[in-house]
This record gives sequence, C-alpha cells and structure tokens, in this order.
Amino acid sequence: QVQLVESGGGLVQPGGPLRLSCAASGSILDINAMGWYRQAPGKQRELVATITSGGSTIYADSVKGRFTFSRDNAQNTVWLRMNSLKAEDTAVYYCNADLVLRGSNRHLEVWGQGTLVTVSS
Repeated sequence: QVQLVESGGGLVQPGGPLRLSCAASGSILDINAMGWYRQAPGKQRELVATITSGGSTIYADSVKGRFTFSRDNAQNTVWLRMNSLKAEDTAVYYCNADLVLRGSNRHLEVWGQGTLVTVSS
C-alpha cells in the first residue's frame, strides 16, 4: 500500500507563516514529480506548485514569492513553506505524487487525504 500523508495545516492569521509536510510511504521505487494542490469552498481544485525529482519548481502566479516548495528524496518527503498568507489562501491542501512502484515498476499517481489551512483573524 502506497500512501501520502500530509500534515501542518491549521488556523493562521493573515500575514503569518505555515509549513505543510507530505510524506510518501510504501513500496516505492522512485518518485518523479510531486505537487501541491488546493481546493477552496465552492471552487475547483487548483495547482499550487510542482517540483521535479531534481528540485525544479513551478508556482501558481497567486503564490509566487510567498510559497516555497522543497523536497528530500532520501526521506520521500516534501514541504510547502507558506509566508504572507492571505484569506484567499484558505483551502484544503492536497499532496500529489507521480511515483514508480517497487517490483512492478508501474507508474502510479497518488493523492493525500488533504489538510485544511484557514487564514483568518
């Protein structure tokens, strides 16, 4: 069983920071790209940022300069550091991974269960 487990969500005041973590576990041979997505109430899920296995990142315009996506390949873990948070960043944040299964070498896309970030005073 392969799974992604997110943590770090919570309530934060506008302008404050928060860091999300996502750890992959299971029978994993390799992890390619990983991503953070978010879904606000009444809205569609949207891409926040992606990171390749080599560490190259892409950010949504709405978070550029405020969010930083990093990963540790040895730990199969990624982090999303969020600074200068705004009310419009309030959403459930989901981790996503494109990984290769050990044994079968099959590619699999996996989603985490989501973690709620609420930005409010």
